Amino acid sequence: MKSMIFAAGLGTRLKPITDTMPKALVPVCGKPLLEHVVRKLKAAGIEGAVVNVHHFADMLEGWISDHSGLFPMEVSDERDRLLETGGAVLHARRYLDGCGSFLIHNVDIFSNADIGWFASNVKPEAVATLLVSGRKSSRSFLFDPSDMRLVGWKNNSSGECIMADGNISPDDCVAYAFSGIHIMSDTVFELMEEYVKTKEIPSEGTAGAAFPIRDFYLWAAVRKPIYGVVAQDLKLLDVGKLDSIEAAENFISTL
Repeated sequence: MKSMIFAAGLGTRLKPITDTMPKALVPVCGKPLLEHVVRKLKAAGIEGAVVNVHHFADMLEGWISDHSGLFPMEVSDERDRLLETGGAVLHARRYLDGCGSFLIHNVDIFSNADIGWFASNVKPEAVATLLVSGRKSSRSFLFDPSDMRLVGWKNNSSGECIMADGNISPDDCVAYAFSGIHIMSDTVFELMEEYVKTKEIPSEGTAGAAFPIRDFYLWAAVRKPIYGVVAQDLKLLDVGKLDSIEAAENFISTL
């Protein structure tokens, strides 16, 4: 299985560190965030990764080139324009089309997730499968409790709900927090192309269309099966703020 690592973000919550380097190269325990993710994927038997770049793209691309012996990595260039999470996947199509399925992992997520176990729980008909858990979160995906098919999304702070199917009530769903780890079938690309056309999302030159993966998933969920897989006892840390770096170093020692 191949993978894609989301590493193009501006890392604004990690300023001033990200004033001089991309978020993916912020060090934790002497290694950049990207290296921690790469080593986790390699240990899980993942064949290689596509890494999207934007902020300090040259620096990140240089690190990838210098560490080619660690793990096979290719660069999906978003220098011209950040494409958000959904657009980033579609833009990387040429690296992933034909692979059958691929795993997506945020660069700033540390977890004890068992990638092999997760992959073994992906249903063959799924266009996408989300690794979720019962941890507290400001936002949750909503699922049909009978089969864990995705049916909606909720902002737990404001109470806002977006349902993929208007015939389903949020009260009839189960809510789980998303881990930032998901597996897609490469059949997703045709569906994404349809989404971009249907929603009339503009492209800028060769940069492609920009759209969030959440919006795409909620649109696609009524057309193709998208499922959640619940990881019991999942430990997860989002290394998104300055005070989370020390927490991440402590977190690593517990894995």
